[in-house]
Amino acid sequence: MVSPLLRACFSRVFPPPFSPDSRRVCDELPVTEQSHRMPRAHRTVLWLLVACSSAFLLFQLYYFRNYVSKPGPHILSRSGHLTPSDVQWQTVKTFLALARRYELTLFLADTAALTLLSHDALRQRDRLVREPHCSFLCTNRPITAFALHANLWKYEAGFLLAAEQKGFEVMELRGDDPRLASLDTLSGNQIPLHFLLRLHGHIIQVVFLYERSGNYLWHGALRLKPEMDRRFAPFKLLDYGRHAGAYDRPELVLTVLDGLDVRIPRNVSRFLSEQKHARFLECRHRDARNFLQLYPDDSSPEAVEFRRKVKSLLHLAARTLAPLNIPFWLSSGTCLGWFRQCSVISYSRDVDIGIFIADFRPDIIAAFRTAGLSLKHKFGKVEDSLELSFLSEDVKLDVFFFYEDGDIVWNGGTQARSGRKFKYVFPGFSLCWAELLDLKVRVPCETLDYLSANYGPMWSVPLRSWDWKTSPSNVQENGAWPVAEWAELIQVY
Repeated sequence: MVSPLLRACFSRVFPPPFSPDSRRVCDELPVTEQSHRMPRAHRTVLWLLVACSSAFLLFQLYYFRNYVSKPGPHILSRSGHLTPSDVQWQTVKTFLALARRYELTLFLADTAALTLLSHDALRQRDRLVREPHCSFLCTNRPITAFALHANLWKYEAGFLLAAEQKGFEVMELRGDDPRLASLDTLSGNQIPLHFLLRLHGHIIQVVFLYERSGNYLWHGALRLKPEMDRRFAPFKLLDYGRHAGAYDRPELVLTVLDGLDVRIPRNVSRFLSEQKHARFLECRHRDARNFLQLYPDDSSPEAVEFRRKVKSLLHLAARTLAPLNIPFWLSSGTCLGWFRQCSVISYSRDVDIGIFIADFRPDIIAAFRTAGLSLKHKFGKVEDSLELSFLSEDVKLDVFFFYEDGDIVWNGGTQARSGRKFKYVFPGFSLCWAELLDLKVRVPCETLDYLSANYGPMWSVPLRSWDWKTSPSNVQENGAWPVAEWAELIQVY
């Protein structure tokens, strides 16, 4: 049993529930008598209790200030440690606070988080709540990606220094400015392309989006220099950087996700669709300069006027086909001009584009006519060798439809006076974005294979004499149209 005197002394540390009389008795004891009446073991236990209580109170204060007092998820796992979702949310929160401090107009570009925001995912969320306190930003991935309009980038040194003071490790990746690549004597300084910021093992990727002359946004590829740490981030999991990319300018809205203010694209589904097909190929400016040294460009008034008409016609084709959701790419001589000399072949006198037959729409002819073009000819049918040709002023727009057949792709040709059919075979290819005459256009990603199939190994040598029935390396005879069907399948206007 605890003596009355010891109980009275104990009440000085923990006052309740001891009475004032007991406290008074303890106070009246001489110090020596108090120390004699309280054994050393009891005093040790007392101080241990005081130390443990103080440590527990300090922990509660730390936890309250860092988690409970802030909006958003503050869930500990059963083991008492922060969950990966908490780490991701806290890292994003710290980064966004830093971005606001430096007035960086970032927007969420993370494909996993944006996918959770899509309409289909929102409908499913009513039935299945995956992470109630962090439903969108906690993606169970080690990376969260944001994009930044590069023309709004300021306070570079201060921002990076502040990030390091917050505990972030920073990797900055720079590259050449492609907007200066066409200038032979001006190399220019390297520009920031990507920032990677690491905190508690989570990576924040910042993608810099630059305005290009074709009124679109571009980001560069992520290339590590030999001295850089290749273990800094799981680079294979990055949404951006494997290739350069091109995007239409997204409209942004400010919203609240998981308690944080975040900008996102207004049309999330469209942005995600663009991201899947955003790969961009830069024009080969150095090779183009070498080519033009051997074969100087035609600078006559006629050639300059032709380039102006081609530019106008390509812009018109893009405006006409976009509402129909019909992707097209530069084909034949127009593609060759872009790849070989970063321009158009002035003596070709036409514009060639390709469309997959799977993207054909019956109203395509009416759409071009509404845009002011006249139909010059229509050969073939949707099932076989369809080809359209339109006229704008004195420049022809040839639209070739391509058919996929296993690992090859082909388009057809028809000789109007004989009904003979031809077939041009290409290896399979995917589509990339490029820029020609200040316009964002598509080209085959495997451009060299595409052009080599059509023009052979000597594609780099200009040929002013070209017979579409015999000159191409990939042309094949493909029979002839039945005479009884000529009226339907061979229409010349």
